[in-house]
Amino acid sequence: MEVPDGRELLRLSVNREDRLLLVRSHATLLEVLREDLGLTGTKHGCELGECGACTVLVDGTPQLSCLLLPAQVEGTAVTTIEGLARGSELHPVQQAFVAQGGLQCGYCTPGMVLAAKALLDENPAPSRDEIKEALAGNLCRCTGYAGIIEAVEEAGRMLS
Repeated sequence: MEVPDGRELLRLSVNREDRLLLVRSHATLLEVLREDLGLTGTKHGCELGECGACTVLVDGTPQLSCLLLPAQVEGTAVTTIEGLARGSELHPVQQAFVAQGGLQCGYCTPGMVLAAKALLDENPAPSRDEIKEALAGNLCRCTGYAGIIEAVEEAGRMLS
C-alpha cells in the first residue's frame, strides 16, 4: 500500500517476527534491515551484488539484499544473521566458524554463514567443490578461505 509521501506500508517476516513497516519506496531491503529494523549484521558492501556481504536468506535461499526491494520479499520469510542464534545459543554453522577460525575481520562472515546454512540445509555432507560453489558469491579479503571451508565441513558434521 503506497502512502502519499512516497513510502509504502509493507508486512515483512524477518527472523520469525512479523513486522508492519512504513518504508521508503526506493529503499533496498538492505537499507530497511539496517536502518529501519536495526539489524546491522547484514553488511553494506558493494551495492552491486558482487561481494555477498549483504546476503540474507529468503525462504531459505541466499539472496543479495542490496539488489532487492522490500516489496519483493513481502509474504516470504527473511532470515538475517541475527535470526540464526536462539537466544545466546549459536547456530551450529556459527559455532563452527568460531571453532575453525573461519573469520577474521568479520565483515563477510554473516553472508558466508547464511550461504553455508542454505547449502547444509540442502546437502549436509557437501564436497569441498560444492562448498566452494555455494560460497562463490561471497568475497573475503582476510582469511584465504581455508578456515571458512573447514568451518562449513565441521558444521555439516555437527548437523548430521
